[in-house]
Amino acid sequence: MNTVTEKKPRLTTSAMIASIASEGQRVQAAPFGKALVEYAASHPEVVGMTADLAKYTDLHLFAQAYPERFFQMGMAEQLLMGAAGGMAKTGLVPFATTYAVFGTRRAYDFIHQVIAEENLNVKICCALPGLTTGYGPSHQATEDLAMMRAIPGLTVVDPCDALDIEQAVPQIAAHQGPVYMRLLRGRVPLVLDEYNYKFELGKAKLLRDGADVLVISSGFMTMRTLEVAKQLEADKVNVAVLHCPTIKPLDEITILAEVRKPGRLVVVAENHSVIGGLGEAVAGLLLREGAAPAKFRMLGLPDAFLDAGALPTLHDRYGISADKVASSLKSWLM
Repeated sequence: MNTVTEKKPRLTTSAMIASIASEGQRVQAAPFGKALVEYAASHPEVVGMTADLAKYTDLHLFAQAYPERFFQMGMAEQLLMGAAGGMAKTGLVPFATTYAVFGTRRAYDFIHQVIAEENLNVKICCALPGLTTGYGPSHQATEDLAMMRAIPGLTVVDPCDALDIEQAVPQIAAHQGPVYMRLLRGRVPLVLDEYNYKFELGKAKLLRDGADVLVISSGFMTMRTLEVAKQLEADKVNVAVLHCPTIKPLDEITILAEVRKPGRLVVVAENHSVIGGLGEAVAGLLLREGAAPAKFRMLGLPDAFLDAGALPTLHDRYGISADKVASSLKSWLM
C-alpha cells in the first residue's frame, strides 16, 4: 500500500527581524525611525540612544541622519537608562531604544529611580513587545506593560500599526515626562488609515460600532480584532472595536461610556499576559465605577513562560491569531 502524506509548508520565524504582517498586507518600512528623523529636524534637543540595537529598533535611520546626536551605549541597558536620565537633566530629549525584555526586566530599577522618580523627559521605545518574536521567554516581553504600569508618573503606549507609531512619535516627544512605548519595527502593517484614525495621547478611539460585542484592544490586537469583526459580519455578529493605545493614563471616560451601552459582551484583547495589562486595568476601572457588564472576558497571553517557534504557530497556540480570536468571541456569545 502506498501512502502519500501531504507536506505542509515549514513555518519559520526570525527573532531579530520579527514582523506581524501577513502575506499581502499593506506595510510601511521603519515608521518609528522615519518619524523620529522628521521630528528631530526641527527639534535639535532630540537625541537617539540604544544598547547595541540601532538596526533592530529602526534607530539606525536617526544615526545616519544625525550622527552627532546618536549615542551607542553597547550591551548595557542599565547604562542606557542612566545616561538617558542624565541627558534629560541637561534639557535634551533622549529616545532610548532596545528590546522590551532588556529595557524593562534588566533596567527596571534605573527607569524607576533615575528617570521616573525625577519625572525626566526620557522616551523609552522598546521593540519585540509581547509575542512578536519566536525566541522564547528570554526575548518575549509578555509582562512589560504590567511592570511599566506600576511606575508612578510613567506614560505607557501600545500602538497598533505604522500610522499609530508615526503619529505617536511627535506627541510623546512633546509630552513633558517619561514615556514607555512598545515598538513595532521593520515592515509594520498599515490598517488604521482605513478608519479615519488619528492618534491622541491619552485617548481611546472607537474604530467601528457594533451591537453584540465591544472589544477594547491595544497594540496589534486591534488589527486582529478589526479583521475578525469583518469576518463575523457573515455570521451576523456585530463587533465594536475601541482602540486604546494609551495604557496609562487610561481613557476612563471613553471606556466607561462604551461599556455602559447595554446588552454587549465586553472583551479586552491584548498582546500581553492576562496579568497586569490592559485587561486588568479595564476590569479594575469597571469595578471601581460600578460599571461591570454582565459578560466580561479577557483575551490575552497566559500566565506562563511561552514556547519558542514560528510566530503564526505561537499566535494560534496562545489564542491571539485571527481564527482563534473569532472562535473565542463566538463561543462567549453562546
